[in-house]
Amino acid sequence: MPSQHMVQANGLRFRTIVDGPPSGELAILLHGFPEGAESWTRQVGALAKAGALAVAPDMRGYGMTDAPNDVEDYAVQKLVDDVAAIIAAFGRTEAHIAGHDWGALVAWFFAGAHPEMTKSLTVLSVGHPAAIAEAGWKDEDQRKRSSYIGLFMLQGKAEQVLAKDDYRGLRDFYALPPNPQAVPRSVVENYVKSLSRPGRLTAALNYYRANFSDPPAWAAGAGQLRVIAPTVLLWGDQDPALGRLQAETTTRHMTGDYRLDVLEGAGHWLQFERPDEVGRSLVEVVTK
Repeated sequence: MPSQHMVQANGLRFRTIVDGPPSGELAILLHGFPEGAESWTRQVGALAKAGALAVAPDMRGYGMTDAPNDVEDYAVQKLVDDVAAIIAAFGRTEAHIAGHDWGALVAWFFAGAHPEMTKSLTVLSVGHPAAIAEAGWKDEDQRKRSSYIGLFMLQGKAEQVLAKDDYRGLRDFYALPPNPQAVPRSVVENYVKSLSRPGRLTAALNYYRANFSDPPAWAAGAGQLRVIAPTVLLWGDQDPALGRLQAETTTRHMTGDYRLDVLEGAGHWLQFERPDEVGRSLVEVVTK
């Protein structure tokens, strides 16, 4: 059965959901916006059953993890440092890394910065950051899909819009098509309760503000990212936020072992929409 552990890492306290034998292969599972460690519950169980030690943290600013106040505290390099410190907190020097949404972006940058610590990389929904940057520049479809980010950059205004009418705007994110019932109501309520605490919604939005305020600088950093770890990208072909171009052009930025798995009919919340397929993919990688 999974257990909760508070671990000290990179100067912060992180709440983690942990399951599996202490001696098993370590897998770190990173959630996205606007979620928490619980998004990986099914996959934590699958990995533990396969003999791995699965660790899903609340990312900084989320859940029971500490939430620094400043926007710059959510820059991607600090998020990468968090992952390295969590691995060290579990007494390891390397791990299998998986991420979804913002967790996937952090996972990409972690794998690029720490090839010596990355045994494998599994990313859900989000292609190589350079492929996303290029798609946003070249592809009108991706620009439309990403248009919500413009609101998120507006400090105060975004919080107001998402919190209005008992957080209706925030709740709408969990009900994205094509499978609006995929995230269970109890999980949604837990997420909303957590993010409605003072400063917590701002902390989640600061991931965008700390990293996307200078698009040319972000694109330049993404363009320099090289990943050599064996990598699998799982992408739902009905994802309303991340389109086909960024998924299909990721291969251009990969030089090593890489595979794109398209989950037909799936949207954005893959751990909930396709829990078994995501779990099998992770188990295959970790037990290879």
